[in-house]
Amino acid sequence: MSTPDVHISEVGPRDGLQSVKATMPTADKCRWIDALAAAGLREIEVGSFVPARLLPQMADVAEVVRHAVTLPGLTVMALVPNRRGAEAALAAGVHKLTLPVSASEAHSLANVRKTREQMVAELREVVALRNEVAPGVPVEVGLSTAFGCTLQGLVPEDEVIALAVACVDAGVDEVGLSDTTGMANPAQVRRLFTRLRAELGERAGAAHMHNTRGLGLANCLAAYDVGVRAFDSSLGGLGGCPYAPGASGNVVTEDLVFMFEAMGVSTGVDIGQLIAAREPLQAGLPGEPVYGMTPEAGLPKGWPL
Repeated sequence: MSTPDVHISEVGPRDGLQSVKATMPTADKCRWIDALAAAGLREIEVGSFVPARLLPQMADVAEVVRHAVTLPGLTVMALVPNRRGAEAALAAGVHKLTLPVSASEAHSLANVRKTREQMVAELREVVALRNEVAPGVPVEVGLSTAFGCTLQGLVPEDEVIALAVACVDAGVDEVGLSDTTGMANPAQVRRLFTRLRAELGERAGAAHMHNTRGLGLANCLAAYDVGVRAFDSSLGGLGGCPYAPGASGNVVTEDLVFMFEAMGVSTGVDIGQLIAAREPLQAGLPGEPVYGMTPEAGLPKGWPL
């Protein structure tokens, strides 16, 4: 099987589920993850290892990980805010760790109750733990609020790049950029990812865009145009950030896959099976709104092109 042209990481089971009030039952989470993997998604962020009192939606994360790691060919990723979370995630068997580091100081304090410098120190702790107990497990960072913050407003680009360099210096394998608040525009995306890639080379990571103001796909395409080949998205556009007011709407995985496949850029994902994966999502979260232009319109006549 050939390697896809772009890598799509599905973040709905973590970023999506932690942003809705209802808690999806564990069996439904596992059935949804099964459907996502069956559609050809090769990386899924299945949850976050945070205290259940803070995010009850994630209380069963270890159980979900133990199920997900049985699926062949799937990279199982989890978000961890600190060393304690990383210990629990590695014990459960995750294949990849991701940490939330905010480019905005105000968002960092609201989201993880730590300054940016304290989070970089936390990264060093997690990397040291990884090196000790699971040297093959990548550690990545998605720099949240990299394109602007609802709490502090403008986030200077020089600060974003300096923080990305500090993360790499702390030992992480990859640093991507996240439009947590949906404030990015395509010109800004091109500019910042160009700088990131020039500074970090192969350690420059994924584009994590939100569709809050309708520019999610345009921003993904802008990132693609300057060489980004890894993208985060969420089935049905589920999710946002509970600590960034008004930050609704991840990029819809179905629309992102359709855009790339229509362009002749392979994703490795079967879009028919991807749309079918909405059924277990909606069964596990009855009444929760899901989004997506492609599932509503249907595939064009003559598809696949």
